[in-house]
Amino acid sequence: MPHLNIHSIESFGTHDGPGIRMVIFLQGCNLKCLYCHNPDTIPIKGGTEHELETLVKRAENMKSYFGKNGGVTVSGGEPLLQSKALIPFFKILKEKGIHTNIDTNGSILTTQSKELLDLYTDLIMVDIKHTHSAGYKQLTGVDAFGSSLKLIEHREQTGKPAWLRYVLIPGYTDTPEELIKMGERYKDFKCIEKIEIQPYHKLGIHKWESLGEKYQLKDALENTPEQIEKVKKILNPYFREIKIN
Repeated sequence: MPHLNIHSIESFGTHDGPGIRMVIFLQGCNLKCLYCHNPDTIPIKGGTEHELETLVKRAENMKSYFGKNGGVTVSGGEPLLQSKALIPFFKILKEKGIHTNIDTNGSILTTQSKELLDLYTDLIMVDIKHTHSAGYKQLTGVDAFGSSLKLIEHREQTGKPAWLRYVLIPGYTDTPEELIKMGERYKDFKCIEKIEIQPYHKLGIHKWESLGEKYQLKDALENTPEQIEKVKKILNPYFREIKIN
């Protein structure tokens, strides 16, 4: 049976999908977001190999804490890079009645990732990095702007739920025009249950520095409560639910 290459595991996550969750952070990402607060998960090498059997047992031991809504969330890094190993893992979790969720940057839509998402993933949370191609590349280092839209379009076709996530960076992703553009783009998708706004923070700076890398968004300001309220008002007409994380 395949292994998963894991960076870390959080036992009682409450911000990574519905309910209380076991959150598995995989090692390796195909983007390099300037604001990443876990830059140590970006390199493909590193991490620790875990057998699926052990992970399933750990999830089963937590089942009483999950209650009706909780379950297992796989985050990263970028989980869909390890779709092949996630297929049997999620298949077993589904057989055991455990809710499955993937937190993805939305840039990988392959035969394997489709199988994983369509058959075994109850929920996906897609990180919308930016509302246009140039901004996406500036923030992530990669020109994959159209990919997340394709992934959400694919999710819409399968009729299974998705949440959007959007990091609000003053001066980068918070202009009213861009927010309206995003709302217009996604307003008719029935699969989107909510959008989660992640206020910008600088908690990852020390990690970048400890890796010997320069944190490039040092000058970006954190959001004020007034800015967050304004954003909520702008997005309100477009989404069923807006949650501020």
